[in-house]
Amino acid sequence: MLAVVFLLLLSRRGCSPADAPDFAAHFGSKTRYEDSAAHRRMLLLSPPPPPPELLDDRSCSPMHLTAVVRHGSRYPTAKNIRTIRKLSDLMASSRGAGPEGDGDLDAARWRDVLRRWDMWYTDDMDGQLAAKGREDLRNLASRLAEAFPTLLGEESLRGGGGGLRVLTSSKRRCVASAEAFQEGLHRRANVTPVSYRQRVDDGLLRFFDHCRGYVERVEKNSTALREVHKFKDGPEMAALTRKAASKLGLPDGVLTPDLLEAAFYLCSYELAVKSLHSPWCFLFDRDDAKVLEYKCDLKLFWKRAHGHAINLLASCPLFHHIFRTLDKAGRPRRSTEPAPEPASILVGHAETLLPLLGLLGLYKDETPPTADNFRLQQGRQFRSSLLVPYAANVVLVLLDCARGPRLRLLVNETPVRFPGLPDEDAPLYRDVRAAYRHLLDGCDFREACEGGGRPPNTEL
Repeated sequence: MLAVVFLLLLSRRGCSPADAPDFAAHFGSKTRYEDSAAHRRMLLLSPPPPPPELLDDRSCSPMHLTAVVRHGSRYPTAKNIRTIRKLSDLMASSRGAGPEGDGDLDAARWRDVLRRWDMWYTDDMDGQLAAKGREDLRNLASRLAEAFPTLLGEESLRGGGGGLRVLTSSKRRCVASAEAFQEGLHRRANVTPVSYRQRVDDGLLRFFDHCRGYVERVEKNSTALREVHKFKDGPEMAALTRKAASKLGLPDGVLTPDLLEAAFYLCSYELAVKSLHSPWCFLFDRDDAKVLEYKCDLKLFWKRAHGHAINLLASCPLFHHIFRTLDKAGRPRRSTEPAPEPASILVGHAETLLPLLGLLGLYKDETPPTADNFRLQQGRQFRSSLLVPYAANVVLVLLDCARGPRLRLLVNETPVRFPGLPDEDAPLYRDVRAAYRHLLDGCDFREACEGGGRPPNTEL
């Protein structure tokens, strides 16, 4: 009876920031935007750079904004749901099948809760945007519109200055996120009805699907992710799996690393989708979460980011598109010519943003993460929880200034300096362009992607 009452109370329990798990900022790419932002603020050891509008040149005014945005909080994919179902079935059939852990009464109650847990995920959810995800994008749009009202305000929505351009990946969660972003802008400007104007462009936003060299040399190459596989079979994951199995009262060898990871991400999904402090969170503490976060980072580093040069080179079309857009917005105009397009919004995936950040030269550690250096990587820059949570964003703001256009870079709404120009908050656009000339003139998607068959490179 006590266990049933405990289950009922838990099922009705919502989640405020105070009762979210204390490791909520360590879910890797499945981290909520607000948890990532709170952790990022906590990590700031010095005052943050000045906000975008505070520049030495007081005559500057925003003239164009390009934002690359990840979709909002989503449901698990069908593949994840099948693994979750295996975990649920394992727990449901485990009553009396194994040891009861350490005999702790509270732990026994948690085990009973998990055995009775309702497997409510269905295959048709398959990565779709959750209601919380729509709100993620509405809120982001509202904040950006507040920061840049001349670019994302009423005039832009009604078509003034060329209007707002929105491109999106074809995935339903991205199309829905693009719509939600526009809803947020309309709501902020008090403009009704909402007129959606997104266009699908997978060539820009799912470039990895169109790069044969990437597919053959990384996606289908088992050796490309050897560090991930090695860590999965390594001592940190083995110790964590044994610890969780003991808490669940399962015999040794029954709980696999994949099922352990499913339990961890169940904790994250319940938080992101329902704002619930899931009973599955009982299995983990912050140190455990850091191990599983590192496994996620290893996979993203070697599969989507700096780990192999082809990962970044595949995103050359997006990189070129962004700078062509900025070139067009910043070119001199006669007084009779129309104003530049105020904003361009591109909605994609974590896999869209990570290679872009890589080409920009950001968040690359001196020593790459490997299966063997987990302990040495605790202060690493490459942390997917901080870089690509749900609704992650890279924003470039072109400013019209007396000495010429300047460019401001923000990552997840935090001002960041360009690596090649570390002394300026908003360097002259021509200097930014010069810093990336080797990519703008030499980053050849066709040459990189049609080679096929060669082993992945480790240097860009």
